[in-house]
Amino acid sequence: MTFRLLIDEVGALPFVSSLPEKSRRIVLEKLFSLEDDPFPGKGRDKELIKAPKGRSDEKVYRLHIGHSYTAFYRVQIPDKAVYITEVMTIEQAHKKYDRL
Repeated sequence: MTFRLLIDEVGALPFVSSLPEKSRRIVLEKLFSLEDDPFPGKGRDKELIKAPKGRSDEKVYRLHIGHSYTAFYRVQIPDKAVYITEVMTIEQAHKKYDRL
């Protein structure tokens, strides 16, 4: 099953666009891999984090991109879409999400 990839224009796209060319290429390649398989499984680069408070039907996932970046995303099953909400450095992710 192939999923559509949607990138938040406020939370994720500006960060990705600001990266140096090589880093941007690596990040985008990894994000586009979510089109084929957005769910955790083999490997340890994808992880189910939690469902937002009061929204047990909506799960948040984390994608590790190399040793430098982290992306947070949601999977919308009925729409067959992966919604990238944020991309940031690993250090920023640890500070913001308190080492989830």
